[in-house]
Amino acid sequence: MQLRFSASFSLLTSFLVGVLGLIACSCCVLMGAETAETAETQVPLEMRSPKHGNIFVVAHRGAHDGVPENTLAAYRRAIELDCDFVEIDVRTTRDGVLVSVHDATIDAYTHDGTQGAVADMTIAELKRIDIGSKVDPKWSEERIPTVMEVLRLCKGKIGVYLDVKKASIESLASIVKEHGSESDTLWYIPAAKISELKKHSSAAWPMPDPGPETNLELLLTMHRPPVVASVWRFCSKEFVETCHRSKSIVIVDDKGPETWEQLIEWKVDGIQTDSPAKLIERLRTR
Repeated sequence: MQLRFSASFSLLTSFLVGVLGLIACSCCVLMGAETAETAETQVPLEMRSPKHGNIFVVAHRGAHDGVPENTLAAYRRAIELDCDFVEIDVRTTRDGVLVSVHDATIDAYTHDGTQGAVADMTIAELKRIDIGSKVDPKWSEERIPTVMEVLRLCKGKIGVYLDVKKASIESLASIVKEHGSESDTLWYIPAAKISELKKHSSAAWPMPDPGPETNLELLLTMHRPPVVASVWRFCSKEFVETCHRSKSIVIVDDKGPETWEQLIEWKVDGIQTDSPAKLIERLRTR
Protein backbone atom coordinates (compact mmCIF):
# COMPACT_ATOMS: atom_id res chain seq x y z
CA MET A 1 0.00 0.00 0.00
CA GLN A 2 2.78 2.37 1.00
CA LEU A 3 4.72 1.46 -2.14
CA ARG A 4 1.74 2.09 -4.43
CA PHE A 5 1.14 5.51 -2.79
CA SER A 6 4.82 6.49 -3.15
CA ALA A 7 4.83 5.47 -6.81
CA SER A 8 1.62 7.36 -7.52
CA PHE A 9 2.87 10.46 -5.74
CA SER A 10 6.13 10.33 -7.72
CA LEU A 11 4.22 10.07 -11.01
CA LEU A 12 1.94 12.96 -10.02
CA THR A 13 4.94 15.11 -9.07
CA SER A 14 6.66 14.38 -12.39
CA PHE A 15 3.47 15.24 -14.27
CA LEU A 16 3.05 18.57 -12.44
CA VAL A 17 6.70 19.50 -13.01
CA GLY A 18 6.26 18.78 -16.72
CA VAL A 19 3.11 20.88 -16.92
CA LEU A 20 4.74 23.78 -15.09
CA GLY A 21 7.70 23.56 -17.45
CA LEU A 22 5.42 23.76 -20.48
CA ILE A 23 3.64 26.79 -19.00
CA ALA A 24 6.96 28.51 -18.33
CA CYS A 25 8.14 27.86 -21.89
CA SER A 26 4.87 29.17 -23.29
CA CYS A 27 5.19 32.34 -21.25
CA CYS A 28 8.70 32.87 -22.54
CA VAL A 29 7.55 32.42 -26.13
CA LEU A 30 4.66 34.82 -25.63
CA MET A 31 6.89 37.41 -23.97
CA GLY A 32 9.41 37.10 -26.79
CA ALA A 33 6.66 37.54 -29.37
CA GLU A 34 5.36 40.60 -27.53
CA THR A 35 8.85 42.10 -27.40
CA ALA A 36 9.33 41.54 -31.13
CA GLU A 37 5.92 43.00 -31.85
CA THR A 38 6.47 46.16 -29.80
CA ALA A 39 9.93 46.75 -31.27
CA GLU A 40 8.05 48.62 -34.01
CA THR A 41 6.15 51.42 -32.36
CA GLN A 42 2.45 51.90 -32.92
CA VAL A 43 0.82 55.25 -33.61
CA PRO A 44 -0.29 56.70 -30.23
CA LEU A 45 -3.98 56.10 -29.58
CA GLU A 46 -4.68 59.84 -29.31
CA MET A 47 -3.36 60.48 -32.82
CA ARG A 48 -5.27 59.93 -36.05
CA SER A 49 -4.57 56.59 -37.75
CA PRO A 50 -2.94 56.37 -41.22
CA LYS A 51 -5.50 55.97 -43.99
CA HIS A 52 -3.26 54.08 -46.37
CA GLY A 53 -1.79 51.05 -44.63
CA ASN A 54 0.64 51.88 -41.85
CA ILE A 55 2.18 55.01 -43.37
CA PHE A 56 1.03 58.60 -43.03
CA VAL A 57 0.95 60.52 -46.32
CA VAL A 58 1.99 64.13 -45.76
CA ALA A 59 1.32 66.55 -48.64
CA HIS A 60 4.33 68.88 -48.68
CA ARG A 61 3.00 72.46 -49.04
CA GLY A 62 -0.32 70.86 -49.93
CA ALA A 63 -1.00 68.85 -53.08
CA HIS A 64 0.53 71.32 -55.53
CA ASP A 65 0.93 69.42 -58.78
CA GLY A 66 -0.47 72.07 -61.12
CA VAL A 67 -1.79 74.01 -58.12
CA PRO A 68 -0.03 76.97 -56.40
CA GLU A 69 1.74 75.67 -53.28
CA ASN A 70 0.79 76.64 -49.73
CA THR A 71 -2.65 77.86 -50.86
CA LEU A 72 -6.14 76.86 -49.84
CA ALA A 73 -6.50 75.28 -53.29
CA ALA A 74 -3.50 73.02 -52.60
CA TYR A 75 -4.89 72.07 -49.20
CA ARG A 76 -8.33 71.32 -50.66
CA ARG A 77 -6.68 69.06 -53.21
CA ALA A 78 -4.85 67.19 -50.43
CA ILE A 79 -8.18 66.65 -48.67
CA GLU A 80 -9.74 65.36 -51.89
CA LEU A 81 -6.85 62.92 -52.32
CA ASP A 82 -7.43 61.64 -48.77
CA CYS A 83 -3.96 62.53 -47.50
CA ASP A 84 -3.32 62.21 -43.77
CA PHE A 85 -1.61 65.58 -43.21
CA VAL A 86 -0.88 68.80 -45.06
CA GLU A 87 2.38 70.59 -44.34
CA ILE A 88 2.13 74.35 -43.98
CA ASP A 89 4.97 76.81 -43.48
CA VAL A 90 4.19 79.52 -40.94
CA ARG A 91 5.42 83.11 -41.05
CA THR A 92 4.29 86.39 -39.49
CA THR A 93 3.18 89.58 -41.23
CA ARG A 94 4.17 93.07 -40.14
CA ASP A 95 0.88 93.42 -38.26
CA GLY A 96 1.30 90.10 -36.44
CA VAL A 97 -0.94 87.81 -38.50
CA LEU A 98 0.25 84.21 -38.91
CA VAL A 99 0.22 83.13 -42.57
CA SER A 100 1.09 80.07 -44.62
CA VAL A 101 3.97 80.77 -47.00
CA HIS A 102 7.30 79.02 -47.44
CA ASP A 103 9.67 81.74 -48.65
CA ALA A 104 10.57 84.80 -46.62
CA THR A 105 9.66 86.92 -49.66
CA ILE A 106 6.82 86.75 -52.18
CA ASP A 107 9.19 87.23 -55.13
CA ALA A 108 8.98 83.65 -56.44
CA TYR A 109 5.18 83.49 -56.34
CA THR A 110 4.09 86.47 -58.42
CA HIS A 111 3.70 86.68 -62.21
CA ASP A 112 3.94 90.47 -62.51
CA GLY A 113 7.26 91.10 -60.75
CA THR A 114 5.77 92.15 -57.40
CA GLN A 115 8.37 91.71 -54.68
CA GLY A 116 8.70 92.14 -50.95
CA ALA A 117 9.32 90.43 -47.62
CA VAL A 118 6.38 88.82 -45.85
CA ALA A 119 7.54 90.30 -42.54
CA ASP A 120 7.43 93.83 -44.05
CA MET A 121 3.84 93.57 -45.32
CA THR A 122 0.49 93.75 -43.58
CA ILE A 123 -2.09 91.04 -44.12
CA ALA A 124 -4.17 93.50 -46.18
CA GLU A 125 -1.22 94.11 -48.51
CA LEU A 126 -0.55 90.39 -48.90
CA LYS A 127 -4.19 89.64 -49.65
CA ARG A 128 -4.05 91.96 -52.67
CA ILE A 129 -1.29 89.92 -54.30
CA ASP A 130 -2.13 87.23 -56.85
CA ILE A 131 0.08 84.22 -56.12
CA GLY A 132 -1.76 81.79 -58.40
CA SER A 133 -1.47 83.10 -61.96
CA LYS A 134 2.23 82.19 -62.20
CA VAL A 135 1.12 78.54 -62.08
CA ASP A 136 -2.01 79.02 -64.22
CA PRO A 137 -4.33 82.00 -64.84
CA LYS A 138 -7.23 79.95 -63.49
CA TRP A 139 -5.71 80.32 -60.00
CA SER A 140 -5.66 84.13 -60.17
CA GLU A 141 -7.88 84.42 -57.09
CA GLU A 142 -5.49 82.47 -54.87
CA ARG A 143 -3.89 84.45 -52.07
CA ILE A 144 -1.52 83.71 -49.20
CA PRO A 145 -3.83 82.16 -46.57
CA THR A 146 -3.81 82.86 -42.87
CA VAL A 147 -3.20 79.98 -40.48
CA MET A 148 -6.74 80.48 -39.17
CA GLU A 149 -8.13 79.97 -42.69
CA VAL A 150 -6.08 76.80 -43.11
CA LEU A 151 -7.15 75.33 -39.76
CA ARG A 152 -10.79 76.16 -40.50
CA LEU A 153 -10.54 74.34 -43.84
CA CYS A 154 -8.72 71.30 -42.47
CA LYS A 155 -10.54 70.67 -39.20
CA GLY A 156 -12.05 67.20 -39.10
CA LYS A 157 -10.84 66.44 -42.64
CA ILE A 158 -7.06 66.23 -42.49
CA GLY A 159 -4.24 66.66 -40.01
CA VAL A 160 -1.93 69.68 -40.08
CA TYR A 161 1.87 69.58 -40.05
CA LEU A 162 3.16 72.98 -38.91
CA ASP A 163 6.63 73.92 -40.15
CA VAL A 164 7.28 76.94 -37.94
CA LYS A 165 9.52 79.22 -40.01
CA LYS A 166 9.05 82.56 -38.25
CA ALA A 167 6.24 82.68 -35.72
CA SER A 168 5.49 82.99 -32.03
CA ILE A 169 4.94 79.55 -30.47
CA GLU A 170 2.51 81.09 -27.99
CA SER A 171 0.41 82.83 -30.66
CA LEU A 172 0.36 79.77 -32.91
CA ALA A 173 -0.56 77.45 -30.03
CA SER A 174 -3.41 79.79 -29.11
CA ILE A 175 -4.85 79.61 -32.63
CA VAL A 176 -4.53 75.82 -32.78
CA LYS A 177 -6.30 75.55 -29.41
CA GLU A 178 -9.02 77.96 -30.50
CA HIS A 179 -9.81 75.70 -33.46
CA GLY A 180 -9.81 72.54 -31.35
CA SER A 181 -6.97 71.07 -33.42
CA GLU A 182 -4.33 70.32 -30.77
CA SER A 183 -4.56 66.54 -31.09
CA ASP A 184 -4.48 66.68 -34.89
CA THR A 185 -1.48 68.97 -35.37
CA LEU A 186 2.21 68.10 -35.64
CA TRP A 187 4.79 70.74 -34.76
CA TYR A 188 8.06 70.74 -36.69
CA ILE A 189 10.16 72.76 -34.27
CA PRO A 190 13.70 72.61 -32.81
CA ALA A 191 14.10 70.44 -29.72
CA ALA A 192 14.96 73.58 -27.75
CA LYS A 193 11.42 74.87 -28.36
CA ILE A 194 9.61 71.78 -27.03
CA SER A 195 9.35 72.99 -23.43
CA GLU A 196 7.92 76.31 -24.62
CA LEU A 197 5.35 74.51 -26.76
CA LYS A 198 4.34 72.24 -23.87
CA LYS A 199 3.91 75.30 -21.66
CA HIS A 200 1.28 76.67 -24.03
CA SER A 201 -0.21 73.40 -25.28
CA SER A 202 0.11 70.27 -23.16
CA ALA A 203 -1.72 68.19 -25.80
CA ALA A 204 0.58 69.25 -28.67
CA TRP A 205 2.60 66.80 -30.77
CA PRO A 206 6.18 68.16 -31.02
CA MET A 207 8.18 66.73 -33.91
CA PRO A 208 11.87 67.70 -33.66
CA ASP A 209 14.45 66.79 -36.28
CA PRO A 210 17.83 65.61 -34.92
CA GLY A 211 19.62 66.05 -38.25
CA PRO A 212 22.44 63.48 -38.50
CA GLU A 213 21.85 60.17 -36.75
CA THR A 214 24.66 60.90 -34.29
CA ASN A 215 22.31 63.38 -32.58
CA LEU A 216 19.39 60.99 -32.30
CA GLU A 217 20.11 59.22 -29.00
CA LEU A 218 20.56 62.51 -27.14
CA LEU A 219 17.30 63.86 -28.57
CA LEU A 220 15.36 60.75 -27.57
CA THR A 221 16.90 60.64 -24.09
CA MET A 222 16.36 64.31 -23.28
CA HIS A 223 12.94 64.93 -24.83
CA ARG A 224 11.17 61.60 -25.51
CA PRO A 225 9.28 63.17 -28.45
CA PRO A 226 6.21 61.25 -29.67
CA VAL A 227 7.20 62.02 -33.27
CA VAL A 228 10.64 62.43 -34.84
CA ALA A 229 11.17 64.13 -38.19
CA SER A 230 13.96 63.29 -40.59
CA VAL A 231 15.02 63.66 -44.22
CA TRP A 232 16.08 61.03 -46.73
CA ARG A 233 19.82 61.71 -46.48
CA PHE A 234 19.90 61.26 -42.70
CA CYS A 235 17.40 58.41 -42.36
CA SER A 236 18.32 54.72 -42.18
CA LYS A 237 16.96 51.41 -40.98
CA GLU A 238 18.89 51.86 -37.72
CA PHE A 239 17.54 55.41 -37.30
CA VAL A 240 13.95 54.13 -37.53
CA GLU A 241 14.59 51.16 -35.22
CA THR A 242 16.17 53.44 -32.59
CA CYS A 243 13.13 55.72 -32.64
CA HIS A 244 10.74 52.79 -32.43
CA ARG A 245 12.54 51.39 -29.39
CA SER A 246 11.86 54.74 -27.70
CA LYS A 247 8.18 54.59 -28.77
CA SER A 248 8.61 57.51 -31.19
CA ILE A 249 7.13 57.36 -34.67
CA VAL A 250 9.17 58.64 -37.63
CA ILE A 251 8.04 60.91 -40.48
CA VAL A 252 10.59 61.42 -43.26
CA ASP A 253 10.91 63.89 -46.14
CA ASP A 254 11.42 61.81 -49.27
CA LYS A 255 13.72 62.61 -52.17
CA GLY A 256 11.31 61.66 -54.89
CA PRO A 257 9.31 58.48 -55.62
CA GLU A 258 12.52 56.50 -56.14
CA THR A 259 13.13 56.62 -52.37
CA TRP A 260 9.71 55.31 -51.31
CA GLU A 261 10.45 51.59 -51.48
CA GLN A 262 13.50 51.94 -49.26
CA LEU A 263 11.61 54.09 -46.74
CA ILE A 264 8.79 51.55 -46.65
CA GLU A 265 11.27 48.72 -46.09
CA TRP A 266 12.79 50.69 -43.21
CA LYS A 267 9.25 50.84 -41.74
CA VAL A 268 8.98 54.60 -41.43
CA ASP A 269 5.62 55.77 -40.10
CA GLY A 270 5.10 58.66 -42.50
CA ILE A 271 6.43 60.12 -45.73
CA GLN A 272 6.30 63.81 -46.63
CA THR A 273 6.21 64.23 -50.40
CA ASP A 274 5.54 66.58 -53.30
CA SER A 275 3.73 63.70 -55.03
CA PRO A 276 1.02 62.61 -52.57
CA ALA A 277 -1.35 61.22 -55.24
CA LYS A 278 1.35 58.90 -56.58
CA LEU A 279 2.40 57.84 -53.08
CA ILE A 280 -1.18 56.97 -52.14
CA GLU A 281 -1.49 54.90 -55.32
CA ARG A 282 1.82 53.19 -54.51
CA LEU A 283 0.65 52.29 -51.01
CA ARG A 284 -2.71 51.03 -52.29
CA THR A 285 -1.06 48.66 -54.75
CA ARG A 286 1.31 47.12 -52.20
